[in-house]
Amino acid sequence: AMGIVLIRAEAEHLPAVVSALQRGLWPDNTRGEAGAREMIARIETDPDAFLAAQDDPGAKAGDITLPDGSIVRRLPGLHRWMWDGEICGVIGFRWAPGTADLPLHVLGHIGYAVAPWKRGRGYATRALALMLPIARDMGLPWVELTTDEGNEASQKTILRNGGRLIERFDKPAVYGGGSSLRFWIDLDSRPA
Repeated sequence: AMGIVLIRAEAEHLPAVVSALQRGLWPDNTRGEAGAREMIARIETDPDAFLAAQDDPGAKAGDITLPDGSIVRRLPGLHRWMWDGEICGVIGFRWAPGTADLPLHVLGHIGYAVAPWKRGRGYATRALALMLPIARDMGLPWVELTTDEGNEASQKTILRNGGRLIERFDKPAVYGGGSSLRFWIDLDSRPA
């Protein structure tokens, strides 16, 4: 397998992004198909704004609507798309300026989704490995990732990248509750 690289979406990738979203790549693990449909609508309405928000260190892309309809401030973040000759997944990294801590409604620094037709190839593991140096460059001592207790594939992805289980917790009600696992991956922030 040639594996994947992470790319920043450019205008020429948008048809492939939309196609993957239509076929079942759901970047938002909690909002599923509705989140994918909203992303398609954003791309079709204002592709330039969508592309600009791929790197959003100033959190300029506007507030976020949680699954229960409540509005929260967006954190700075960036998105990269998994590419193996086509769009096959997405990984996002968000952070709170000046701290490794996150607001309660933010389930981890890093989240990812692999297209259903590309799962089982190690793409998420590789994408996470490629994202960790970016987090390290931001000066974070660790990154936090959360996953549902039943999601063994995601747990393996995190453990393969040096994750350690911090705690079991109940997801906030806005995300439907349920038992989740919180992992940390320690980052050596010292310069090489």
